Amino acid sequence: MQKETNSWYASWFDTPYYHILYKDRDYEEAQLFMDNLTGYLNLPKDAKILDLACGKGRHSIYLNQLGYDVTGADLSENSIEEARKYSNEKLHFKVHDMRKPMPEKYDAIFNLFTSFGYFENDEDNVMTLKAMCSSLNEYGFGVIDFMNVHHVIKNLVPRETKTVEGIVFHIRRHVINNYIFKEIDFEDKGEKFHFTERVKVLTLEDFESMMEDSGIYLLDIFGDYRLKKFYKDESERLILIFK
Repeated sequence: MQKETNSWYASWFDTPYYHILYKDRDYEEAQLFMDNLTGYLNLPKDAKILDLACGKGRHSIYLNQLGYDVTGADLSENSIEEARKYSNEKLHFKVHDMRKPMPEKYDAIFNLFTSFGYFENDEDNVMTLKAMCSSLNEYGFGVIDFMNVHHVIKNLVPRETKTVEGIVFHIRRHVINNYIFKEIDFEDKGEKFHFTERVKVLTLEDFESMMEDSGIYLLDIFGDYRLKKFYKDESERLILIFK
């Protein structure tokens, strides 16, 4: 039986296979980024941080270990259920649609690891930006950690096979109609699966335009997790600081 859905992020992120495929993400790199980012923002010791599209909470958990009051929010109920195992009085997790503002205000809102640009409608991306901004307090900062699409497209690997926990994932990548697609096929327990990741090709200029239309002030731009300068053709990341 072939399993697929139109709302790719709602289905793929909610499966155990998503977490299996990406189980070897670099936690040291993620922690270095959080150290550099919180240092750059000079957040107060008891700052309230929202980790928006937090997945199973790897960034949230580390930020809480640094002493911050952290809320992790994600659309995936399975991911939030897993993340809640790490909850404490200063670490909370909730199911939430990033297009909607949060009821509370935060000192910082982080949207990390290319957790933006999933929607078919461009207006939903603008809604997400506006929701982030409206959930910041007067002195708060928003952060989007997105891929540098110029670098990604230039270095796109069309086909790849990865074996993780005995499952062979066949991965194909291509660019169509201003979206980067990743097609993922695999078989487990005699059943065939197909999932698609699709992320909008958003350049720095696209973000600048959306932010200008939304009344958002772009403060700074970085090109990697060490917060080095952004170079259009070289940088791996596009990290935006705004308020």
